[in-house]
Amino acid sequence: IAFIDLMLAAGLYLAYSNVRRELHLARLKSDFVANVSHELKTPLALIRLFAETLELGRVPSEEKAQQYYRVINKESHRLTQLINNILDFSRIEAGRKEYRFAPTDVARVVREVIESYRFQIEQQGFALRVEVEEDLPNVPADAEALGQAIINLVNNAIKYSRESKTIDIEVRREGSKVLVSVKDTGIGIPRGEQKKIFEKFFRGEDSLVHETKGSGLGLALVRHIMEAHGGAVEVESTSGKGSTFTLVLPVGKT
Repeated sequence: IAFIDLMLAAGLYLAYSNVRRELHLARLKSDFVANVSHELKTPLALIRLFAETLELGRVPSEEKAQQYYRVINKESHRLTQLINNILDFSRIEAGRKEYRFAPTDVARVVREVIESYRFQIEQQGFALRVEVEEDLPNVPADAEALGQAIINLVNNAIKYSRESKTIDIEVRREGSKVLVSVKDTGIGIPRGEQKKIFEKFFRGEDSLVHETKGSGLGLALVRHIMEAHGGAVEVESTSGKGSTFTLVLPVGKT
């Protein structure tokens, strides 16, 4: 009888754990849908507002018109990145995500990403510093996916910074690896959350994280991209002092 009671207790506990896990996942998915809906609506509303204002000729000056064009451009970038993240996530979940590896100049990928986003970064008041080591070897990589990983890290640095607004990007070689580091002076990540942040849908406990809408997919995608490259993504962070995310790419044979 004691054995039967023990088995029943174990079965009940297992059932309880499964139900709790499913409820937690359901809540995360619900939050994800709500956050993504907000993330999609916000840039679309701004693009429509400023585009209609320009079309109707209700802009008082050329300077103001240029400001509206910049807002439309920035929100278009934001919308594109969100959609790319969602599409890639769906492909990964379905096991249909494919990478096209070729000898890749990592420094060139970084420079192209920065040039595409430099205006957006500086417009939001960030000081941007980029340091690239010379004569880096090519690495076997999917340049588009690598660029997306870098963009996600830069976007996080922008979203989760308060008054201190500095982003440092460094590309260097370390033994048989090429490293790309994105360092910010933002809110930082508590030690207890530093492993969880790479899980899909995870959102930290800091108030700024909750105030800032997001899909919760960015870092999960970064990890998947790096693992597909035989590399890794590492984080060093102190709460209130900022974070450094490092993409580790094996040089391999190109």
